[in-house]
Parts: sequence; structure tokens; C-alpha cells
Amino acid sequence: MQTLMDVATLKDRLDDAGATGRRTVLLDVRWALGDPHGREHYLAAHLPGAVFVDLAHELAGPADASRGRHPLPSQEQFQASARSWGIRRGDAVVAYDDSGNMAAARLWWMLRNAGLADVYLLDGGLAAWRRAGYAVESGERQAEAGDVELTDGALPVIDAGQAAAWGLGGVLLDARAGERYRGEFEPVDPRAGHIPGAVSAPTTANLDADGKFLSPAALREHFVQLGVRADVPTAVYCGSGVTAAHEIAALEIAGFPAALYPGSFSEWSNNSSNPVVTGAAPYPDQAATYLDGCESQR
Repeated sequence: MQTLMDVATLKDRLDDAGATGRRTVLLDVRWALGDPHGREHYLAAHLPGAVFVDLAHELAGPADASRGRHPLPSQEQFQASARSWGIRRGDAVVAYDDSGNMAAARLWWMLRNAGLADVYLLDGGLAAWRRAGYAVESGERQAEAGDVELTDGALPVIDAGQAAAWGLGGVLLDARAGERYRGEFEPVDPRAGHIPGAVSAPTTANLDADGKFLSPAALREHFVQLGVRADVPTAVYCGSGVTAAHEIAALEIAGFPAALYPGSFSEWSNNSSNPVVTGAAPYPDQAATYLDGCESQR
């Protein structure tokens, strides 16, 4: 299944829409941790026809210590939002942002999980569109209400109980920055460190200098070095379940299926009974062995 769409392909699809009758819904998911001005960025400049998606309010329910900072909304709430963006039965959907698809991947994953197959990430996002010399527009774009029917559960997820033991028989990837994984810095969650057994796999390693995903071969090599294999189950978490979706997209491009832990570390760290590990090793007593293994792969 195709994950990405490049800007030239999207431009052709939009230019040919009148002749072919193919509808492509463009969704702008401008959001970044610590930047509450996504809508303002969208209003200033966005792809022609793109509708703004409010990640904090449309792609997440209210923050809840027992479910994390960005818990998934109910199926009913998500369907209502998808219809307000103008998605109809049979439409293709292309999501993008201006941060390497770190936010847009949350929408991509949620629509895939809701049963839509014809949904893509715009590789390189707004920056790639602009570099190609294509026009942008400003202001609000209101969509005519759609009629899409969404389901739930098309993609695998795990809960905290499964995450606790996942590293013993599978690969649990932590998609946050390395300093947060190691417990050196934690800007938002109550405790610093990582889930026991997790391997550090920052999402920034999935992208090139232009904010585009690495090639399938390069991504596959990267994940294999982290222990990912076709015969071993893989799961991913991050701070609140947002950038973990980016990691799942990268894994899909590389040919590896993976499950999402939606509550992620914000849920895990709020439960005082859950252990947290600091340092570079997945488990506290494996530091030397793990670091020696890393050195042997260089």
C-alpha cells in the first residue's frame, strides 16, 4: 500500500481533477509541540484548497492522565470531523504539514485505522510544494460537508500492559528525541526516561535534510540495525501518540508492519506503578551489553 505522494503527482492530480472527476481532499495539519499557532500558520499560507485540521481538538480527545496527553477521539467524533473537512465516500486524501509530516502522520494513521486506504502523506510537505514553485493561498478554506463512513480498528494497537512486556519478545521503538529517551530532558511528562525494553529510534532519523522520507532501502537498513525484523512483532510509542505515527509510516515504507501504543509515554509515566528506565540501554542492567552491540554495528 502506498504511503507517500510526491508534490508533482499531487499537482497533476489536482490539475486533472476536472477532467477525471477524481476528488483529492487536502488536509493541512499544522502543529508542533510548543507551537500553538498552527491555525495562524495555515491562514498565512497553505496549499490551494487545503482545509485546516486542528490536531489538539480534532485528532485527540481531552488530555487524561490515564490515557495520555492526546488520547484518540471516539469513532463518532472522528467521523464528524472527517465529514466537516469535506471527505466523501471514494475520495483520496492527502495530509501534510510543514514539519516533515511529524503532525500529518497522526491524521494519516487515524484515517488508515478508520478504514480508508486511499490516504497519503505529501512527501516533504509544504516546503517541498514551495520548492517546486507551486502556488499557495492564504485565508480560511471551508469545505462542503462530506458523507464518509468511518470504522475503527483497521490497524494494530497495544495498551500499557502489552507495552510493559513487549521488549521481551518483540521490538518496542521509542520515537522521541534521544535525550528524552535517556531521561536527560523531559519538557511535558511527569517522569523522564523510557519504557523498559524500548529502543531509541527518534523520528528525525526517518527524514533527509529536506524533510522528505528516506528511501525504502535506507529506512529498511535503519530499522534492521535497531533490531526490527519481519518475523518479530514491532510496536511504537512517543510522548503522546503523535510522532509515533510518523515512525509507523516510515516502517511501512520500509516494509515492516507495526502497532501503535496510543497513550505512549504520557500515559505510561503518569502511572506511578509503571517503571521508567533512564540511560541509553533498553533495560537498566543491560547498559554495557547494549552499548557494546551498538559499537559492533558501526
